[in-house]
This record gives sequence, C-alpha cells and structure tokens, in this order.
Amino acid sequence: MHWAIYKKGFKAFLQLEKSLSDHSVEAYLRDIDKLSNYLVANEAGISPAEVTLQHLQSFIQSIGQMEMAPTSQARIISGIKSFFKYCLLEQICTINPTTLLPSPKTRRKLPDVLSFEEIEQIIAQIDLSKPEGGRNKAILETMYSSGLRVTEAIQLKISCLYLDVGFIRVIGKGDKERLVPIGSDAIKYIKLYKDTIRVHQTPAKNSEDVLFLNNRGKGLSRVMIFYIIKDLIKRSGITKSISPHSFRHSFATHLVEGGADLRAVQEMLGHESITTTEIYTHLNREFLRDTLDRFHPAFHKK
Repeated sequence: MHWAIYKKGFKAFLQLEKSLSDHSVEAYLRDIDKLSNYLVANEAGISPAEVTLQHLQSFIQSIGQMEMAPTSQARIISGIKSFFKYCLLEQICTINPTTLLPSPKTRRKLPDVLSFEEIEQIIAQIDLSKPEGGRNKAILETMYSSGLRVTEAIQLKISCLYLDVGFIRVIGKGDKERLVPIGSDAIKYIKLYKDTIRVHQTPAKNSEDVLFLNNRGKGLSRVMIFYIIKDLIKRSGITKSISPHSFRHSFATHLVEGGADLRAVQEMLGHESITTTEIYTHLNREFLRDTLDRFHPAFHKK
C-alpha cells in the first residue's frame, strides 16, 4: 500500500498541531520516507497499521549501521514516534508500535507561553457578528479557562456542563473522566453560544449532545480548531510560535506562577504522573526576578 496519503495527512498534522517550520516538516517527512522505503524493500510495502515493534527495531538497526550521527538517529526515532502518534489519533492504526521503542535522549522543547494580555488580544480578533464567532469565542475561553486539550474541547457534551456550580466533566486520554473548574467568562460565553446560536441549529444524528457544532450540525474536527487559532494569531500580529496546545500550556503556567499547588494543576490537566505536569512549571526569569525583588529580604537592604 502506498504511503503518500498518510504522509500528506502527517504533513498537515505537523504544520497545524505542532506548528513546525517548513524546514522541520520536510525533515520529518524525509525520515518517514526512509522508513517507508525500508519497509517496501524488506517487508513488501506493509501499511502503517501492519507495522510492528520488530519492524521498527530492524529499521533502527539498519540506520545504525550507516554510521549516522547519534543526533540524526534520535531525530529519526522522534519523527517515527510523531508519525505513529498521528496514525493513532486519526485511527489509521489501533496500536502504537513505538510504545516500547526507546525514546531519544533529547531536551523537550516547551511551547511559547502566552501572557494573559496576549490571549485576550487573540480572542479579540474573533468576529462576533458571525454565528461561528460566538462559538469560537466560547471554545477559546473554555480552553484557556480549564486547560483543555483540543480533543477534549471539541468532544465536550452539554450533559457534562455543570455551569451553575462552575464545573465541567471532561473525557480525557484513555476515556478517563475528570471534573474541572471553569471560569466565569467561559461560563458566560458558553451560555451565550448555547442559548442564542446553537439553539437555532439542528444537530446531526449522534451530535445532539455535542456542545460545539459546525455549520452542518456536526462536531468540529481538531484540524478546524487549528485553522481557527492560526488565523486569529495572524490577525493579532503575535509572532510567537503558537499552537492550540499553547492555551493549555499558558493555563498551567499562569496557575503555577500564581502559586497554585502542583498536585491541583496535575488534577486539572488530567495527567496520570506528576512528572508530566512538571514540564508546565517552568517560570520565566522576569517572574523569578520580580518574586525576589518583592519577597527576598536581601533585595530590600538600603
């Protein structure tokens, strides 16, 4: 089976969800080309759904024999992991064969953090004169207010809203449910959308309980959210490297900077391990300096 269609979808995934540069995207695609060419030559061109850990181990062993630099090998492994993560998300395969593939020892790059003012600036670009404007404002307010993943936001159900007590029930990774607090602004715009816009739509079959609908009455796709945010960022003039995940990352960072307990942040984000949450706790130097200036006695000596 030809891999061209999978590579095309993976390219969009890298550009939209990962916000990678054209150069980085091309590098990832070249690495997937190496894998697909190897499989064509050695495994009769099997599809991604048929790839096993053993296939990948054989491929890694083959590139190891090429005297390739360790950093290049690490990048290829990282690219393969990203590709099969995409395949799993898009249900191209049901099992991720890279789960037991050793991860390259590289430093994890954190996305840029948006300040509260920048988030407001991005949301302010939404055209509220259009029906989708009210929906988009409710989505972004909810994502930032509750730190939701894109998938969690588009799958949010009306039956999971407990707005009178300020909570929403979120279905996260592995179908694990969690109750998450939601802010007053997000509550306000969800109600406005639900009562003045969505009420005039006829939901498609099996979408009756889905909160956010497209113009055909169906749930939104992840790609649509990426396009919406990409357009708003362009309009805002913000030049940081931003993806939809930046809203979740900023949510967690702002909580930690405000003094929130890390365990509470872990619970709200739905992380199984506290070590995963710790990547969201980096504090910028300006914040640290300001904290020292305000609270350390040595900085108040005359």
